[in-house]
Amino acid sequence: MGSGCENLIAEVNPSSVTQLPILTALDARLSTLFAVIIHQRNEIVNTYFYVSRFAAVFSTFSLPFGEKIDIIFKNRKRRAFMKEKQSQYRCVLLGLAVGDAMGHTVDKRTLGEICRDYGPNGLLGYDLVNGYADVTSYTQLAAFTANGLLLGLTRGQSKDRLSTLLRYITVSLKEWGRTQTFSYPERNYCWLSGVPEIKRKFCMDTRILDALSKEPLGSLLSPRYLSDHPGALTMVVPIAMMGEASGLNQWELNRLGAEAVAITHGEVNTFLAGAVLTHLLCQLLEKPEVAFAEQVQSTISALQLQFEEAYGTKLTLWARLEEALSLAVTPDVGPMEAMETLGCRTAAEVLAGAVYAVATCGRDFDIAMITAVNHSGRSAAVGAITGSLLGAILEDEALPDFYLESLEPTQTLLELADDMSYGFSNMVGKSLFDMDWDRKYLSIGR
Repeated sequence: MGSGCENLIAEVNPSSVTQLPILTALDARLSTLFAVIIHQRNEIVNTYFYVSRFAAVFSTFSLPFGEKIDIIFKNRKRRAFMKEKQSQYRCVLLGLAVGDAMGHTVDKRTLGEICRDYGPNGLLGYDLVNGYADVTSYTQLAAFTANGLLLGLTRGQSKDRLSTLLRYITVSLKEWGRTQTFSYPERNYCWLSGVPEIKRKFCMDTRILDALSKEPLGSLLSPRYLSDHPGALTMVVPIAMMGEASGLNQWELNRLGAEAVAITHGEVNTFLAGAVLTHLLCQLLEKPEVAFAEQVQSTISALQLQFEEAYGTKLTLWARLEEALSLAVTPDVGPMEAMETLGCRTAAEVLAGAVYAVATCGRDFDIAMITAVNHSGRSAAVGAITGSLLGAILEDEALPDFYLESLEPTQTLLELADDMSYGFSNMVGKSLFDMDWDRKYLSIGR
């Protein structure tokens, strides 16, 4: 699997693999010399960064007063926009992780078993193990995909952005797959591979590991592994967060979401559920004030226009989503009954369950989580997607503190969300002249 990653990286940037030095092959003197060179290079980069910033500021001195004021207001507006996006991105990733951690405790139990163990109202919060709430592969896949996208946007210079980003997503997925086995490569491409709490062996769909270990991988044109499991659905969440920063339009983002899921899940309703989730999250991140049911309906219409000609006769996804919206406005059907009706086992049903949970929660995170996990289906998947959808609507302050205090990867996810809000808003495809950023997204393969 390791050589496969190197080949994928080489396809994106043919010189990247050969440029990575193997220190173990050098003698002590050459290693010392190389360290000095790297130190000098870092000093040059830092100097260039500060000189560039000084030059940019100095160049405004000669501008007319009115133009200076315009620049000041534009910078303030940009900072306010970035702060808003940072809050949204944090809530999306943390909401996903909270729903995953809360749901995996009762995942695949029947509703009767849940009510027997936790009372007639079901599970109402974390069922902690050693004081921590663990996350599963649903959170891990979203995080590693985000890592891959940031690698691609930082390093990628190709005009064919969709193919380039898909290759980096594949690299990150393969690397995540190795963390779930006992295969240790000579070098890692994702900094998350060194973070224990985001790579624990907690895969909710082992068929993903089997698919990632074989070649060729699946695609929309050549689907393989015809599974309807929702295991890969959360990997589209960072694709939606990336949005326009990718250089892709909405149709291309939808296709990228479908292609990402199709790598390991070739069943048509499953990978198109990835496209639907991508589009819906993009809309919610852009216009969180618009009514959720209206956003879902517009998403269905857009995706039918894009994909129905190719897959129309095979699709049950639209009916599942319409059923969820219908149950949400049916007063004599309770949440548990509705979720049992939706099933919440396949990817299409899981997405429908998440839509129902968000549509009926009244923007209350607690209510959404309780609805999302108390049923006989895949509670962790529904919880994770519900958390990400609601996170796109709410700001991170709306997440109750007690959910985050015991969530093990909170700080890692906050760092990743901040990287996404910074990287997606700035010099995409170029060096950001930040040594920590360089370490995580430019100097890969170490």
